[in-house]
Amino acid sequence: QVQLVESGGGVVLPGGSLRLSCAASGFTFSSFPMSWVRQAPGKGLEWVSDISSVGGSTRYSDSVKGRFTIARDNAKKTLYLQMNSLKPDDTAVYYCAKDKNTRGQGTQVTVSS
Repeated sequence: QVQLVESGGGVVLPGGSLRLSCAASGFTFSSFPMSWVRQAPGKGLEWVSDISSVGGSTRYSDSVKGRFTIARDNAKKTLYLQMNSLKPDDTAVYYCAKDKNTRGQGTQVTVSS
């Protein structure tokens, strides 16, 4: 079955960086575009970024554009999210998603001084 396992979250100071990873299994990873979404405390799911199946096309929400970079390694079946210049508003549980109904368990990112 499809499995998506996120890692790399943690507590970081404002202005800091984190790199999230998502290990995929149970499907042909290289055939699917992938996304990162997040959910802040008390709020709904927010789309953050997505990447095409071969990685040639990426998109970002306005709130993270210029600070976050999505990437993938199809040989390793892994999705990444490099997050720089983190802000307190970036605090959320981050999920990688294969589609709107399929995502991992999430990894907590907390940006706080």
